[in-house]
Amino acid sequence: MSLPYNRIYNFSAGPGAIVVPVLEEARDNMLNWKGSGVGVMEMSHRGKHYEKIAAEADQYCRQLMGVPDNYKILFLQGGASLQFTMLAMNFLNGGSADYLRTGTWGEKAVSSAKLHGAVNLAHDAKASNYDVAGFELGNYSNDANYVHFTTNETIQGVDFLGDPPADGRDWICDMSSCIASRPFDVNRYAMIYAGAQKNLGPSGVALVIIRDDMVAKVPEGLPPMLDYKVMVENDWMYNTPNTWGVYLMSLVFKHWIDFGGLDAVGKYNDEKASHIYSAIDGSNGFFKVHAQPQNRSLMNISFTLPDEDLTQKFLTESKAAGFHELKGHRSVGGCRASIYNAFPREGCVELGEFMLGFAQSNG
Repeated sequence: MSLPYNRIYNFSAGPGAIVVPVLEEARDNMLNWKGSGVGVMEMSHRGKHYEKIAAEADQYCRQLMGVPDNYKILFLQGGASLQFTMLAMNFLNGGSADYLRTGTWGEKAVSSAKLHGAVNLAHDAKASNYDVAGFELGNYSNDANYVHFTTNETIQGVDFLGDPPADGRDWICDMSSCIASRPFDVNRYAMIYAGAQKNLGPSGVALVIIRDDMVAKVPEGLPPMLDYKVMVENDWMYNTPNTWGVYLMSLVFKHWIDFGGLDAVGKYNDEKASHIYSAIDGSNGFFKVHAQPQNRSLMNISFTLPDEDLTQKFLTESKAAGFHELKGHRSVGGCRASIYNAFPREGCVELGEFMLGFAQSNG
């Protein structure tokens, strides 16, 4: 294992890795952006230099993800967790919404929405500790203002692995942990949101992609910082935004465009995950995946070992071998390998080999 700058294989669930070329370019522009004489974090967000950065962030996001003209792109603060509240305040509006609860983050979204209106649990996977997801499992209302789901649950490693049906419902999706990891059809969604810190850049920014007709539904009288219409009318700069975070996101978008776009990224991530899943499936039951087979995440692989002693031994020995942040969340136990876009293929290959050797020695 030899990574640039003595970096480690960081399997953290978030904030996650950022590709080295992006970090290098950001470093080179930190003190003096493109000869402007000022660093990105020091320039006015109303000035001509940052106007160019903001325009490029919008352009590259649209190009990478295929965002149509009838959608607005917003770079907001507060992360995805603030969006749980913000979208409910903007769109419940005295009505109700359907929620598919397939993991911990979906559960948090439900709890936030209930503070602002009626929520129908169209599907709830809590009884099986959130190991399954599927649009066909929902029992939907006829009059829901929107339908919300979390496409990839970071903690449980459960993913819908596809877009919602084109059925006329206003689907709102939390894509925080898998956005830009594979091709998807923006037209299937009324709104998409994602915290940046897993696949898009540093923490502190939430990307929102929202259809124009949804903006038109926002009621009057909301707090300005929690009003999508206000954010659209002010080009997401009602107040000073996270200028550095958005700049990093622009570089990340451009990197993956140059990589070949989401088709290439999707194939890359599928191949990366296959090395770890193959090791699990080849361990004769020593390792077990939490998610049902049809819902195995390509971003967060949650797995268990036969007992707690072996789990601790695995975590100790894997860290000594150079594999960091593999401890699973307490709600699932075991281990979790988060392999977002920027996580290198070589780390997945080497972890898979380590896992097979560990299973053979301890099984």
